[in-house]
Amino acid sequence: MQGAFAEHVKALEASGARTRLVRTEADLDGLDGLVMPGGESTTMTMLMERVGLLGPLRGAIEDGLPVLATCAGMIVLARELTDAMEGQHGLGLLDIGVRRNGYGRQVDSFEAALDVSGLGGKQFPGVFIRAPLVERAGDVEVLATYDDHPVAVRHGSITALAFHPELSGDRRLHREFVRLAASR
Repeated sequence: MQGAFAEHVKALEASGARTRLVRTEADLDGLDGLVMPGGESTTMTMLMERVGLLGPLRGAIEDGLPVLATCAGMIVLARELTDAMEGQHGLGLLDIGVRRNGYGRQVDSFEAALDVSGLGGKQFPGVFIRAPLVERAGDVEVLATYDDHPVAVRHGSITALAFHPELSGDRRLHREFVRLAASR
C-alpha cells in the first residue's frame, strides 16, 4: 500500500522467495508469509482501512500467517502507541508499546551492530531510520536490543524489527523469514 517495499522484494527474491505486492484482500489468498515494510504508519493504516484490508489482514495474521514487520510495520502491529496521531490505530496484535520516531528524526538516522538471537554469532548491521522505540515489551521474545531497548521481537509467527534489514545488504533475516514461511 505504502512504504519501502522494493528493497524487501529484492532481499526476499535473493533469498529464494517468489513475491507479490498485497494491496487488496484477494492478494492475501495463498500467501506463505507477509512483509510489512517501513514507511509512514498512519498512512499505511488509513490506506488499509480505506480499501478494506485492515480486518482481513488482522484475521490472516491471527490465523498464523508469518509476518516480518520492519519499522512502520512494527508500529502497525503494536498493541500500544504512546504518541499516536489522533485517530491512529493499528492491528494491535503484538504485545509491545512503541513510540514512533523514538530514535529521532530522519537526520538522526544511524547504523548499529546488533546481536540478533538465532543468527549464528555474527552481528547484524541494523539500519535505523526514524525508528520506533519499544518502550514496553510484554508477551514477546526479545531477539535483539539496542541501548537497553528491544529492537527485534517475536511472538508466534510475527517477527518485528525497529530497523531496516532490507537496507543492510545482509540477507540473514530475510532468509530466516523465508525458511519460517516455507515451513508453515
